[in-house]
Amino acid sequence: MKCPGGLSCAVERRWPGLMEQLPTIPEAGASLLRTIVVALFVLTFIVEPFLIPSGSMEPTLLVGDFLLANRQVFAPSGPLGRLILPYGKVQRGDIVVFYHPKPALLVKRVVGVPGDRLRLVHGHVWINGKPVYEPYARFRPSVPDAYRDNFPWKVYADPEINPDWWRQMRRLTHNGQLTIPAGEYFVLGDNRNHSDDSRFWGFVPRRAILAKPLVIYFSLNETASKGRREGANDRLTKKQGFVANLTGFARWNRIFRVVH
Repeated sequence: MKCPGGLSCAVERRWPGLMEQLPTIPEAGASLLRTIVVALFVLTFIVEPFLIPSGSMEPTLLVGDFLLANRQVFAPSGPLGRLILPYGKVQRGDIVVFYHPKPALLVKRVVGVPGDRLRLVHGHVWINGKPVYEPYARFRPSVPDAYRDNFPWKVYADPEINPDWWRQMRRLTHNGQLTIPAGEYFVLGDNRNHSDDSRFWGFVPRRAILAKPLVIYFSLNETASKGRREGANDRLTKKQGFVANLTGFARWNRIFRVVH
């Protein structure tokens, strides 16, 4: 059959048989719809995006980091969890996203699990009488705080401490060590001197733990994200060219960095 002309005719002359291989409009639409459904399923049940708003987890997570977190890894064990992503239990050293009454969601590192006897010595974690190796922890300059740095402290002197937590902490403290009860976890920020964490408001229940960060998929620099963190520098910098501004709004070296 003679080609009637037009773009399709030109394509057929250039690449014989190609037009028969290309999908029709209904086929292309169905393929796009399947892609959207799969993407929505993944974002709803498997991974979830988060933005880091504060510096409490520096240097592991920075203000302006965009995370993808695995929602399935800490979900109740079942066919979905085992078939798509492996199910695991919360372990010491894990970074976790969890619900907290105020604010709604937080991200911290688990440093104590049920049954651990925990204390802090000059900000460093000791578990069951032994110091813990913490290469992720940072101790930026700050005002000395005996309660924060030598936990659990004997004196109630900080108005930021939840009074209910103080009473519970005293009941669970023996020989200078806090025993973590069943079903509860003790969390700290990696930016140890500038983090609002379990030292001030208490344990995180297992049921409140939502997800585990997987990867940083994008990261805005501090100016672009308008983040506020301890020690932020507000000085003006010299004006730079268009290319520098275009490439400088993001931390390109952090993109696709695995979180651990």
